[in-house]
Amino acid sequence: MKVTGLSGALGAEITDFDVMAAVSSGAEQNIRDLLNQHEVLCFRDQTVTPAQQRDLASIFGPLQTHPAYGTVDGLPEVMLLESTEEKPSKIEVWHSDMTFREHPPSVTVLKGVTIPPVGGDTLFASMTSAYDGLSAGMKAYLEPLYAAHDFAQGFKESLSEPGGRERLKDALHHNPPIRHRVIQTHPETGKKAIFVNALFTSHIEGVSQLESDSILRFLYQHVVLPEFTCRVHWQQNSIVMWDNRSTQHKPVNDFLPAPRALHRVVSEGFAPY
Repeated sequence: MKVTGLSGALGAEITDFDVMAAVSSGAEQNIRDLLNQHEVLCFRDQTVTPAQQRDLASIFGPLQTHPAYGTVDGLPEVMLLESTEEKPSKIEVWHSDMTFREHPPSVTVLKGVTIPPVGGDTLFASMTSAYDGLSAGMKAYLEPLYAAHDFAQGFKESLSEPGGRERLKDALHHNPPIRHRVIQTHPETGKKAIFVNALFTSHIEGVSQLESDSILRFLYQHVVLPEFTCRVHWQQNSIVMWDNRSTQHKPVNDFLPAPRALHRVVSEGFAPY
């Protein structure tokens, strides 16, 4: 196995390693340790079926489904994320996956199915490095705060489409706004991480709207400073895995009119955080 760092803050490219062989041989702890160390892992040259991808994600705990995405036939845990010229992706901002849930995913496993010839990279940012980069005074201010996260905010474009609110009415009903601590403690590494994102976080509780907007605007700019980020370039047969508890990511939608399709599986983890 060869491990090559992607940046000083986070990320590693893994080559000369068969991820499913490691899982079947009981060596999945090696993968967990690598993820805790690097937060984002890019495994190259992996031939993995959707069912195997599901099994890979399950080493991190029970799997979740998503109320708004289509799935692979017979595998409700394997979501299909597809972007075409006729129906481009609407997700273009930095975020952590599904923070509108009481227990958001701990780990996301993404596999490239259709890779555009140019473009379509994914940017990642380390929320642990971003936390470390805060002043002592800002850390103390943020520590006791909670923020609201809202499915309706994250899917406002889809909801505004003709018939969108009717199509997503069950998702809205089952995913009311939820509150999370602004500063989380990672259950495995013990590191502190910033846990607000521009896609799903609506406001900070217990402060004025002006104060909430100002603090969130600062945090959204702070967490994606270049020194906290890395960039993953997709290749055929690549699997990208990241810790949703301590990272944010942003798709770069610069590949149209070429299509792109990805399979995503998310794990809830063994312990809430």
